[in-house]
Amino acid sequence: MNTINFKKDFRRLRLPEAVMDVLTGAADLCVPESREHLLDWALGRKAGTTDWSPGNREDKGQFFVAYDVPGRGPVVEASVVKARNGLSVNYPDPAMRRRDPDAMVIGDSRPTDKPTYVQRFGEPFDAVRRQTLDWMKTQQLIALPFFAGPDRLGYGSLLICPLNAGFFAAAMADLQGMVPNSKVPEGFELHGGVIFIAPPFRHSHFDGRQVVVHNRREDHQEVFAYNLYPGPSAKKGVYSILLDIGEREGWVTNHCSVVEVLTPYDNQFVLMHEGASGGGKSEMVEPIERQEDGRLLLGVNTITGERRSIRLPEACQIFPMCDDMGVAHPSDNEGRSRIQLDDAEAGWFIRVNHIDKYGTNPQLEKLSIQPPVPLVFLNHHVVPGGQALIWEHIEDAPGVPNSNPRLVLPRHLVRNVKSGPASVAVRSFGVRCPPTHKASPQYGILGILHVLPPALAWLWRLVAPRGFGNPSIQDSVGMQSEGVGSYWAFCTGRRIDQANLLLRQILQTPETRHVLIANQHVGAWHVGFMGEWLAREYLARRGGARFRPDQLVPTRCKLLGWVPYQMQVEGTQIPRWFLDVTTQPEVDESTYEHGARMLHDFFARELAPFDHPELDPLGRTILNTFMDGAGQDDYLALIPHRIHAD
Repeated sequence: MNTINFKKDFRRLRLPEAVMDVLTGAADLCVPESREHLLDWALGRKAGTTDWSPGNREDKGQFFVAYDVPGRGPVVEASVVKARNGLSVNYPDPAMRRRDPDAMVIGDSRPTDKPTYVQRFGEPFDAVRRQTLDWMKTQQLIALPFFAGPDRLGYGSLLICPLNAGFFAAAMADLQGMVPNSKVPEGFELHGGVIFIAPPFRHSHFDGRQVVVHNRREDHQEVFAYNLYPGPSAKKGVYSILLDIGEREGWVTNHCSVVEVLTPYDNQFVLMHEGASGGGKSEMVEPIERQEDGRLLLGVNTITGERRSIRLPEACQIFPMCDDMGVAHPSDNEGRSRIQLDDAEAGWFIRVNHIDKYGTNPQLEKLSIQPPVPLVFLNHHVVPGGQALIWEHIEDAPGVPNSNPRLVLPRHLVRNVKSGPASVAVRSFGVRCPPTHKASPQYGILGILHVLPPALAWLWRLVAPRGFGNPSIQDSVGMQSEGVGSYWAFCTGRRIDQANLLLRQILQTPETRHVLIANQHVGAWHVGFMGEWLAREYLARRGGARFRPDQLVPTRCKLLGWVPYQMQVEGTQIPRWFLDVTTQPEVDESTYEHGARMLHDFFARELAPFDHPELDPLGRTILNTFMDGAGQDDYLALIPHRIHAD
């Protein structure tokens, strides 16, 4: 394949007019040859001038990312500290330290269910788009070519950002990959999208809020990001680009992690875990957490303080494959009875708020303290020249640690990482549940493992509860929905189209089973993510989620499918109250029924928008089945599925 030097020869490429205008008119254009170039620019230095070896103790660099705002003067958007093991980035404004769920607005007039720029700001986006492009031409710029999704699919994309925001480009390169300046394919085209970064507009135009404007063109998407937190742009902005492509071409990028599990008996098993932000996707590809004596802490009773632990002499080996975005491309899935997924990213945006002391996750701690290459940390307290430690989180206020500290981890550094596409045996959905007992009746009536019929699994993906205490976003009060697929926050189009795509995906992959997994709390017990780790161990050892009829019990709440009557892992019985909360003395009948009504009312509210004339006829039947109060077997009859073993 012939390549070009992007900086010298970008005029030879078939780039959109707006991109060509900005690149041609920029005060200066920098295109990285390596990620070290980006790290240097992040500190305000020339490329190739920093010693990035881990033994460099003397470099105590610090750089402030600031912009002139009309009427205000210079405003610092971020500070970048050179740590011995990478870069530590912090934001003076606490509102920039996590994703604003209302950041997205649609700047075009194509079909959408999302708020448009005209609706929110009372005028078309065209004028601000032009002002943004004109402002960018006054700046020294970084142009970073990359591919949205796996490189082999060829969805060429481009990041254009100010040179002093080099840390943002470095995070983007780690998350989405980069094509070095001298190795850009001669036929490189923007079939994916282009992301423009213009931080001062946050103050001059948008009242200090996070705003990301998605402007869909005929063959690519423009993303205008007016803040420097990577979540809604470098991360979810690219997700939006992939969802937009999939909507046009008829496929889905699932919001999920994928892990291959190898049991102590050499049996292999692939698990896909979906859910809203904070739903346990990253944790599903992490090792099981142990106490100092090696035992597993199943949970702590929030009423009595009782602790319950078990011993697991040998856990399964895990081979992470995907952390947050899984591409189910038609070229991989055609003719397959199980869903085939490939990682959409080159790196993982790992939230480490649960790591609050040394020894919580030894593998990740070791990798982050002594990485083979310098890493990018966000929302961590680090002094210039010091060591970035993933349990040292900054505070949003005195005594209030930030809930969203992040580590950007290049995929190739992950221990035992495997490349896809992977053939998924079991598809799980994670739900963050609140403590639930007589004194606090809530919806935390889920056990650590529920088996779902496919039709009911589809409904869970339509309502996608964000759940209790979500740490990833600013708005997480009460029971709310992340929207269809748990990725609706990142979609630019119509929810009905995504609902149909998800239903088609389930119908086309009948050999992939469906389960539901609670995290944080099971009734009155705080379990954190131990429930999903135990479910992973259990399902891997039994080879999937097929059970004999006598092994499953239908739940009283018809939305929760079946639960195993008992669960045994390596000879140890898991107490039944972790499987069926009705067996907990703290959860009486009225408490359970209250939680069941909360779930039913939540489903009724969130499913209402899908009562749409363009919904797939089978989907309409499933909705009617829910409204009629049907049971588990009724859902199973709609999409016949071998729940039980032969």
